[in-house]
Amino acid sequence: MSALSWKDIHTVLLDMDGTLLDLHFDNHFWMELLPKKYAQKHGLPLDQAHQFMAKEYEKVMGTLSWYCLDYWADKLSIDIMQAKREVEHLISMREDTLPFLDALKASGREVILVTNAHPGSLSLKVEHTQLDQHIDCLISTHEFGVTKESQLLWQKLQEKLGFEPEKTLFVDDGVAILQAAKDFGIQYLLGVNNPDSQQPNRNITEFPATHDYRQLIPEIIANPVLGKLKG
Repeated sequence: MSALSWKDIHTVLLDMDGTLLDLHFDNHFWMELLPKKYAQKHGLPLDQAHQFMAKEYEKVMGTLSWYCLDYWADKLSIDIMQAKREVEHLISMREDTLPFLDALKASGREVILVTNAHPGSLSLKVEHTQLDQHIDCLISTHEFGVTKESQLLWQKLQEKLGFEPEKTLFVDDGVAILQAAKDFGIQYLLGVNNPDSQQPNRNITEFPATHDYRQLIPEIIANPVLGKLKG
């Protein structure tokens, strides 16, 4: 945590799934429910459906198609949004998310969500969590036609938002995406060791990482952005 100099951080860019929301919903949907639906639709053994889906995921991982619900609806001939609603009760925020967001806002920092999630998925999750009430701006990278794994996204994002990379913190549960942000010049980076509440903690070593944002709150509050405090 010492790598985060809060007195120098004015803008906080946040991933959504696994960072603010429990990744259990997404892991269950993509790794369990969707293969099961594909198996039922095509009369396949479940293990065969899992193998097929794993290969399809691997083909597009990290690209916009990987995150695009329209792509998967066409590829699988399955109504993806309807399928998501079957397990929407699993959508939930991390326990430490709201205290973290509220501390950031109270300290005068600009808080922006930057997710690779499809706009349909983003809307569904906002519907269930009211995440939008705690964040200044919500952005799906589909707006730019390129994902956070790409340097082009970071260029377009900076053009839109005008943030200063040397005064910006980016938080994400994906090491490859954190690396992309670092390559662009984002000064402060934070990983998440426990994106899925149903899985064991990981140990991110490439970047500073946390398992509970509440540990950061004292330093956030102690180092407000002067002139921007929220009453």
